[in-house]
Amino acid sequence: MTRTRWAAAAVVAAGVAGLFGAQVRAQSRWGANYFPNVALTTQDGDRVHFYDLIKGRIVAIDLIYTTCEYNCPLETARLAQVQRLLGDRVGRDIFFYSITIDPEHDTPAVLKAYAEQYHAGPGWLFLNATLDDVDLLSKKLGLYSEPNPENKDGHMPTLLIGNEATGQWMRASALDNPQFTAAMIGNWMSSWNGAAPGKSYAEAVPLQLSGKGEYLFSTKCVACHSIGGGDRIGPDLAGVTAKRDRLWLTRYIAGPDQMREDPIAKHLFERFNRIRMPNLNLSEDEAGDVLSFVDAQTARHR
Repeated sequence: MTRTRWAAAAVVAAGVAGLFGAQVRAQSRWGANYFPNVALTTQDGDRVHFYDLIKGRIVAIDLIYTTCEYNCPLETARLAQVQRLLGDRVGRDIFFYSITIDPEHDTPAVLKAYAEQYHAGPGWLFLNATLDDVDLLSKKLGLYSEPNPENKDGHMPTLLIGNEATGQWMRASALDNPQFTAAMIGNWMSSWNGAAPGKSYAEAVPLQLSGKGEYLFSTKCVACHSIGGGDRIGPDLAGVTAKRDRLWLTRYIAGPDQMREDPIAKHLFERFNRIRMPNLNLSEDEAGDVLSFVDAQTARHR
């Protein structure tokens, strides 16, 4: 989603909240009779039940698996950004739940290590259940994906956001702008009581990006990398083209899954908590655009 569309969507959604919130609260059927209270196990080995986790809470729910090499790493990194934006509300009145679709491999110990890699804080649970219960939950939540050999990821990167107490539920991309996602979770899902009318569409101010490289970096890379702000989930990219061969960088950004045995890639994998660079479906030309933006930003910080 572009920043212009983000601003427009925020204005429209705020107005919708004010107009329809009370009506939907009164008519909600998304309660204990709908959501299965299946048993799950947290990354800490605690036994919990699904409906008990969402009852009376604002929640964000996604499906992941720890060996995923495509959307899951970026999906989880995005949610980590949202967690930082929401601050101490996560664990107080907002809760995140990431449910593995590979419960046989993703034991509580594996999920715990994965949660630590992405700096998951209080209020964010990584959950394991039987495969039958995972399928049941994902279908009830509208997150289920039919097996498809052409979908290398195994599922769609979708985030379910809801407020069980008010009956407000919506699906969004788990790869969306983190500020947009934080606004949906932190503001819209808790604003149905006495929500003020939203501003008009005409008042939405377009937000400009300088070029394709900045757009790609802000949508694909910033969840894990900074340019001059220090290491995050992945390395600080300031000056990276002076440290690494540009052709190597282009190939690695465009196809990291094809370079698993490369010595530099293996070193980075070990250095950064064994988190694999996901395949972001970028062409080599797009990778070049990203590197040009990194170069420009590096020069600005000198």
